[in-house]
Order: sequence, then structure tokens, then C-alpha cells
Amino acid sequence: MKHIIIGGDGFVGQRLAADLIALGEEVLVADIHKSGHAIYRNARFIRVDVTDAVTLTAIPLAADDVVYNLSAKMLSPIMPRGKRHEFFWPVNYDGTRHILAWMEGRGARQLVQFTTDMIYGHSVSVPQTEDHPAAPLGEYGLSKLATEKLCDQYRAKGFRISIFRPRLIIGPGRLGILSKLFKLIDMNLPVPMIGSGKNPYQFISVYDCASAAQAAWRAGMPNSAYNLGSDNPPPVRQLLGDLIRHAGSKSILLPTPAWAVKRTLDALDLINRPLMDPEQYLIADEVCILDTSKARRELGWTPRYNDSDMLVAAYTEYRSNLASARLAA
Repeated sequence: MKHIIIGGDGFVGQRLAADLIALGEEVLVADIHKSGHAIYRNARFIRVDVTDAVTLTAIPLAADDVVYNLSAKMLSPIMPRGKRHEFFWPVNYDGTRHILAWMEGRGARQLVQFTTDMIYGHSVSVPQTEDHPAAPLGEYGLSKLATEKLCDQYRAKGFRISIFRPRLIIGPGRLGILSKLFKLIDMNLPVPMIGSGKNPYQFISVYDCASAAQAAWRAGMPNSAYNLGSDNPPPVRQLLGDLIRHAGSKSILLPTPAWAVKRTLDALDLINRPLMDPEQYLIADEVCILDTSKARRELGWTPRYNDSDMLVAAYTEYRSNLASARLAA
């Protein structure tokens, strides 16, 4: 039995591969590109483009292998509204469709599938359990929800598929939209919040995502969906205030009328000049907390990292990257 990580050269994939290798497991990474990561000292690599089903046939897949689908198009970079469908669906949905058909043809039935909490849309109940209504607010969430429905079809054929719905994943190597926040703090500029900042914001560590995937494998790949998020997320204003104090910055937090900000961002989106994806800003002032008790009960998984520590670690990485760039200049 081996572990085949599709999208394994990505953010979560590299961490998962490293963890499995450390356990002495056989790991094969399939991705559209290959980095210089240390995992390749002990993992085989095969170049695959999930949008092209033929490329998957190069992967030696046995019936008892475990497949992890981490291939995805994410919300960053920000896409204009007219390009979102063609950006997200070929990889997120068609790629998953190709993977499932390829697995079926080889007699393999075990899959870990990562989707997103963005399938929930607006928060109807708090905390959000896995049976929260699914009403995505854009093409990213819609493409991910469609993959879950596709997985349901294959479960009816005897597949065992564990689905994970993570909050915003952060950790070493991925700064994304946080870079804009850190730049404001470094320049001692006001940090605007959508709304009052009284609502909590929940992250999930890349390390905790990797450990959840391992937990699903150890538990025999339960046919179920699981939320992934941190414990006890603090209010946004506390989270950002702590970071500003840690950075020694003179930045102040600037509350804004959420409705006015959202309408402004909607207008910019309509003219194809988006500053944020609607799936991000439309829920920015809502209480969106994932209930992770199901993963604890059924998988024995517990998140190890809290939001404040994750944000400080990301800021430290940002500062380190700036220092390295100056030395190289």
C-alpha cells in the first residue's frame, strides 16, 4: 500500500508528504510542477495535470493504495467575475471527476478529498456543523460543493471517501492576502476592518490539515465530511490588536460600516476591478465558526495551533522574507 498525493507539491501536500515519509510510509507525489522540496529525497514524483485525464494513467495505482486529492484552484489570486468559472471548475470539479474515474478503473476505492468551508455561504447557525445548509456565494464554493456531490455518487459504488472542509489555511510558505495586512502594520497605517471586529475569525494550520488527512487514513477512511478549524478563535479586533502590539507598530484598528464596504466592493466587482473575492468579504463581519467536534469523535483529531500564534508566525515569516530580499538586492 502506498500514499498517492495529487497536488502533493502544494501547500498542504508537502506537509502531508513529509509527515507520511517520517512514518516510514511509501509516498508518491503527483503534481503539475515539481519544486526543490526535501520530500523528493524519499518520495517519487510523477508530473500530472488533473484537467487532462490521460496524464493520470502514468500513476501506478493499486487497489489498496490511498489517494489524497489536494489539487485545487484557490481564491488567490483574485479573479474578475467573468473569469471565475473557467478558473475554478476545470481543476476543482473536472479534476476530481477525472481522479474518481481513474480510481474506479484501477479498482482503488480510498480517497481523502479536501473541499472548503466556503460551501456554507452565510452563517445560518453558530457554530457551523457539517449539516449546516450549503449555499455557496461564488464559483469557488460552488465548484467545491459540486465535487462533494460527485463524491456521494462514488460512495454509492463502494468508495470510501473522507471529505475535509477547512477554514482559511495558513502556515509557513503561504502568506496570500495577509501580506497586505502586514504591509499596513509595518507602515504604521490604519488597519481597516469590515464591521466592528467583534466577530471571531477562525484559521486552521497547515500542520493540522495534514494531521487530519492522516487521521482519516488511520480510521479506515470514514465515509463522511469533517470541518477543520482552530479552537476558541478570538474576535478580529483582539487578533489584530495583539499582532500590532507584537510588531511594535503604531497602526490603529479602523472599524467600518460593513454594509457600505460590501456595497463598494460589490460595485468594484461589477466593473471587474475586485479588491477581494465576494466569497471573502460578504461574510467578513459574520460569526463563522466551524464545529470540529465530529472530527475529534470519529477520527481522534485535535487542532494543535491557535489563531494568534499562527498569525504571529505568518508575520514573522513575512519580516524574514523582507530581510532576505534586502540582503539579496
